[in-house]
Amino acid sequence: MHKCYPVLRFCALGVLLFCLSQATAQNLTDGKKPLTEREFRALIDSSDSYYFNGKYKESLKLNIRLLDAANVLKKPELLHLAYRNLAYDYLVITDTVNAKESFLKSQKYAMEAKNDTAVALSYMDLGNMYSTVNINYQLAKKYHNQAIEGFTKIKDSVRLAKAHYNAALTAMDLEDYEAAYIHIVKSKALRKHHDFESFGIGLDGLSAEYYLIKEDYETADLYYNKVIEEATAADLPVELESAYYGYSQSLFAQQRYKEAFEMQEKYNEYLSQNLSDIASTETEMMVAKFQVDEYKRDMKAAQLEQQMQEEMLTNKNRLNNYLITLSAFCLLSMILLFLVSRNRKKLVQELKIKNREFKKAKEESERMSKAKTKFFSTVSHELRTPLYGVIGLSTLLMEDKSLSKHKKDLSLLKFSADYLLALINDVLQINKLDSNSQQDEYTVFNLRDLIGTLSGSFEYLLIQNKNKFRLEIDHELPTTVRGNAMQLAQILMNLISNACKFTENGTITVKVVKESVAGEAVKANFSVIDTGIGIPAEKQNDIFDEFSQIGQEENYNYQGTGLGLPIVKKLLNKSGANIHLKSELGKGSEFSFSLSFEVVQETPEKDSTSMIDPKNLEGKTILVVEDNRINQKVTQKILEKHKVNCFIAENGQQAVDMTKVQDFDLILMDINMPIKDGIQATKEIRMFNKRIPILALTAVEIEEVRFSIFEAGMNDIIVKPYDITKFKQTILKNIFLQRIQNVSNQHLRAM
Repeated sequence: MHKCYPVLRFCALGVLLFCLSQATAQNLTDGKKPLTEREFRALIDSSDSYYFNGKYKESLKLNIRLLDAANVLKKPELLHLAYRNLAYDYLVITDTVNAKESFLKSQKYAMEAKNDTAVALSYMDLGNMYSTVNINYQLAKKYHNQAIEGFTKIKDSVRLAKAHYNAALTAMDLEDYEAAYIHIVKSKALRKHHDFESFGIGLDGLSAEYYLIKEDYETADLYYNKVIEEATAADLPVELESAYYGYSQSLFAQQRYKEAFEMQEKYNEYLSQNLSDIASTETEMMVAKFQVDEYKRDMKAAQLEQQMQEEMLTNKNRLNNYLITLSAFCLLSMILLFLVSRNRKKLVQELKIKNREFKKAKEESERMSKAKTKFFSTVSHELRTPLYGVIGLSTLLMEDKSLSKHKKDLSLLKFSADYLLALINDVLQINKLDSNSQQDEYTVFNLRDLIGTLSGSFEYLLIQNKNKFRLEIDHELPTTVRGNAMQLAQILMNLISNACKFTENGTITVKVVKESVAGEAVKANFSVIDTGIGIPAEKQNDIFDEFSQIGQEENYNYQGTGLGLPIVKKLLNKSGANIHLKSELGKGSEFSFSLSFEVVQETPEKDSTSMIDPKNLEGKTILVVEDNRINQKVTQKILEKHKVNCFIAENGQQAVDMTKVQDFDLILMDINMPIKDGIQATKEIRMFNKRIPILALTAVEIEEVRFSIFEAGMNDIIVKPYDITKFKQTILKNIFLQRIQNVSNQHLRAM
């Protein structure tokens, strides 16, 4: 397997700092003036920029001069940085002797500097050294763990992301792929803190390599294509070399030999280019010259010291004159400073009082924010848990033919429960948007299919208020786009729901037209138009306030919390867009907004779970781990309806004990339980059974526990209350995937 270089160095380049570093680099090359510490640090950033963009000649040339400057400044921390960067340049040109020597010198000066960041960096460097120069993967793993511990202690998210990345590389060398996956996941979680585009590309390349080893060629190919696209745009030949090699291996394993050969040709092209750059004569000459300079430096040290003493004696008389003048000036300055100091002390005292007040207010605000988040999380769990029972039982009763005469009543019961669930979700959505905890998720999707699916979910409301629905989509709009599909769905659902509530015996129209096209991006304008009661002009600004409702007519009754439109406004503001309203009392309203999407050629893949036949559940053995008796019964009835052999465990400890003595096809694991929770129970089960699918079945807010769920070893998540059809499909999908994995393992053993 062709390996990527580890992520070894880092800097965050601002525009001002970058300009300063370039100017300083030119002055240093020309030898115009000695460097200050500030200029030195700016040039370190320039060195990193050269390195990450594959310009190793420029990087090496600059780092040799930086080492000269560091020796003049005589600061251990600067010497640590200079030797560290130089070591990685040697590593790239395969000069392992000088690389090792520079790494050890870097560590020495890091210890002398007594700087936590420098020490943690030196541990990471030693880990990289023992995984690339003096091969000792166990020792490399030890140093990587020390680096992770150090960066975690100082809360350095940027370097912690790199430390997990390098630890993942060493784990891959040790063939400890589970550990590698955990480090990859943790590095991705911290990826947003990293400014360098090449880091994200390298991380995606490592993910592709992991899935290639796991023989998940589809996922590997997605990552390789992403790396190739982004590395080509960023002009990163080293990443392209690695990506084309891995992609050719994946295609070859899939017996797509023609495509594999084409990717191999691309790999050879970038391999030749990179080797040519690294092995250039200019680089070798610079290395040789640097070695000679190292020898000369020691010999000149004594001469320089003698020259300095002579210059000190020569300037002694001149210095005395300066001191007399300076003393007089200092005396006058001290008098002036004394007067200024009195006023300054008074201002400082006032400022301290204000700072204390501000700090107290800030701490109180943070405390209230945490309390609010905890409250919403608790309320969410406590409300969703009984709702799971109500929605589940009402759904099962609606399917019971003996209760057909009560079908309308049961339908109303389920609608009320679904409405309450929507209310809970709206409140939580507002809380997420206010705390900026909701993350953007960009996917490829069919624009027409998405809007068509959304309109179908309002069938009951349309019938209830005797409304007609129209969908008008511009034929010039592309079918397949890439964007935040979940955000678009939330916006349209809230707008359509709002239109349904305020319209009776009318028409609701959703119109989508192409607004503009720029390159590979298209901007679409969305409008939701109704013929309802309309909104008075004096109320049109208030409707976007939270919990605001319009009481216009005493005889008009509608349900709602007043959260839908505020959610729409916050979601659009987050994307840099605005909501526009046109309305006339008694004639209806029109809400419109514009969003941009990336145009893609391929059709988004359909969810494979829709192809799974629920009849395949028959005869399966499933363990339900749930402490709530009502929810136990609901889940048990749903499964037993499909002839599933269902077993119940009331807490995590029972689940562990039962799994040790009985084979199950799948485990549905609740999270919050007495005695032992679902996370701890899953970790213990994974110690003796790594193959059984374990699905989290929880009412907890997913964003709070998603990482913990997957880190514990669970395979998937089902949120309570859930759609029963999707519930069955998710179970069958994970059983099916596990069966494929078992067949694949048996085939490998047979080989």
